[in-house]
Amino acid sequence: MQCSWKAVLLLALASIAIQYTAIRTFTAKSFHSCPIPNPVNCSLSQDTDVADRLCDENPTFPYNFSRKTHVLILATTRSGSSFVGQLFNQHFDVFYLFEPLYHVQYTLIPKLTQSKSTTDRRVMLGASRDLLRSLYDCDLYFLENYIKPQPVNHTTDRLFRRGASKALCSPPVCESVGAVDLHLEEGDCVKKCGTLNLTLATESCREHGHVAIKTVRVPEVSDLRALVEDPRLNLKVIQLVRDPRGILASRSETFRDTYRLWRIWDGTGRKPYNLDVTQLTTVCEDFWNSVSTGLNRPPWLKGKYMLVRYEDLARNPMKKTEEIYDFLGIPMDSNVERWIQNNTRGDRSSSKHKYGTVRNSAATAEKWRFRLSYEIVAFTQHACQQVLAQLGYKTAGSEEELKNLSISLVEERDFLPFS
Repeated sequence: MQCSWKAVLLLALASIAIQYTAIRTFTAKSFHSCPIPNPVNCSLSQDTDVADRLCDENPTFPYNFSRKTHVLILATTRSGSSFVGQLFNQHFDVFYLFEPLYHVQYTLIPKLTQSKSTTDRRVMLGASRDLLRSLYDCDLYFLENYIKPQPVNHTTDRLFRRGASKALCSPPVCESVGAVDLHLEEGDCVKKCGTLNLTLATESCREHGHVAIKTVRVPEVSDLRALVEDPRLNLKVIQLVRDPRGILASRSETFRDTYRLWRIWDGTGRKPYNLDVTQLTTVCEDFWNSVSTGLNRPPWLKGKYMLVRYEDLARNPMKKTEEIYDFLGIPMDSNVERWIQNNTRGDRSSSKHKYGTVRNSAATAEKWRFRLSYEIVAFTQHACQQVLAQLGYKTAGSEEELKNLSISLVEERDFLPFS
């Protein structure tokens, strides 16, 4: 039975609306969707079986044909994220960006209240997701919306920590770098390469097989759901966690002014009445919420999430790095192996600045036990007891137990990737 002209008109209008939405949503050339019959009447088309076979053989949604792997290192400040970032930065086929969301925060925070309200967080996360989506698509021009002052002719000298990205300090982005400069220090890169040409950076990104981004500006993995579920991406999240006691010790030493009251408590034994405990509790709450989501294994995270403890990586960096690359499905190259060998056996003097990555990694993971007073450790253990248990960190019952390195405060845990 044939459809009436009204039904045909409604179908045509619906088809136009659907096509418009599809064009707006999926603009990349490499996306396709499973073919559907074109109905000319209200009955089923005789080609339905053919269409079903095509759908069985091909994805039923648009997807990333290139299979570029998009890696996001989800971390918090002073948790070892710079070290983990280098495990990708050294790979010859990975285009790595260090904290591009810094520019979102720098641009938006002055316009927002400092109340940590839900609205402020939504604005920040919405802008961050948009930027990440563009960067994974190698659209570095999108960064220009947040770089101040505005780049001129797509060139800028204001990209945050540009020298921390090997790809941005190498040809074709930086032609002045030669074979002898393959291991430039971050500051030397900026001096030698001059301003950053975002057009060349975009080209370099497209020439690499994979894109990795490190951020400490996304609180929880659930904030990334829209990106994880985006069929245009092949996003995999490496969530890096660290013992909150180690994070607090490292922040107190690195950000001396911001954590001045914690240092006063540590030095005098007297807890200041106006101590901002949220500097600690926010870390533990974000860890608890994010890790709970990951370990509950929701369907949208299947094959997309791996939890990594900094302590495990520090104690056995080669083995853990191999596990990470195996999860990502990317072959680990000799550059990464060589970097691990050269950068996990140093001493404190080997690191030139607070974000340096050359150190004795195993010893660094334990140093907090000698930096914090037992009173602060006991306070942290009480405030963060849930997340300590969740992540397999043991509590110290006395100062003697705290300082005794023969007593491990890290349980043996095998956090298998969600596959």
